[in-house]
Amino acid sequence: MPLFFLIPLCTALATGYFFKKSTDEIAYLAGVFAAISLVFSLVLAPWQIQFGLLLIVLIITNKLLQENESKQTEVTGKQPREIK
Repeated sequence: MPLFFLIPLCTALATGYFFKKSTDEIAYLAGVFAAISLVFSLVLAPWQIQFGLLLIVLIITNKLLQENESKQTEVTGKQPREIK
């Protein structure tokens, strides 16, 4: 498995750290560069890592949606709409 995706990932982590620690205008440029590097790293990642991240996102999204629906039910007293 090629590990080329680690180069932009490490770059994204380093520039993200610089973005958090700096208060100058250059920090915004570093933040944009970190975001671009992170996306590029995910594109270069092997399919196993991409698939694992997709599963994690789907599970977390489903749990957050259920929590949001239960809070809505408590506030309004109505049952949420059913999806057909």
